[in-house]
Amino acid sequence: MISERVRERTRDWLTSVASVLARTGISPDFLTLLGFAFSAVAGGFLARGAFAAGAGMLILGSLLDALDGSLARAMGRTSTFGAFLDSTLDRFSEAVVYLGLLFYFSGQPEGRLEVMLIYATIVGSLMVSYTRARAEGLGIDCRVGLFTRMERLVVLILGLLVGRVRAALWIVALGSLLTALQRMWHVWRKT
Repeated sequence: MISERVRERTRDWLTSVASVLARTGISPDFLTLLGFAFSAVAGGFLARGAFAAGAGMLILGSLLDALDGSLARAMGRTSTFGAFLDSTLDRFSEAVVYLGLLFYFSGQPEGRLEVMLIYATIVGSLMVSYTRARAEGLGIDCRVGLFTRMERLVVLILGLLVGRVRAALWIVALGSLLTALQRMWHVWRKT
């Protein structure tokens, strides 16, 4: 999984930034909420067709999302609720971004395909998260998969920045659905 390799390579950087932030007294949950706020603003930009601005807000929100866990560890404030809040707001963040795109493309005369791709992307994203959560609820580690949240975000952000939103939606929709199937296969093999 690409995201695991990126996390390993950026862990030192995140730890350094988190150490600086820890001295400010900023709460990890505040960073989580702020990351969600940036995603909501991104959704607003996307709803108006301001794709580059939406991508910028997504980048900022993603950076905050990457930092909240490191900050919690640096401050010695990791908690079950913090992890739950982070995961839950990650889902809401994705939903509000796709809501913005859905709003924009549903108003376009030729946006029908994009609307269907957004629907497939939302279903795929939900299933990627659900298959992992359900597997882990059964005591099975399920961190496998090609298209986790980070990969979906990177592809979407790149598509927004280069003006290839339809292509990005195809990739994210198919990648998400395949990842959910990959996780189902993984759990089947483990059981």
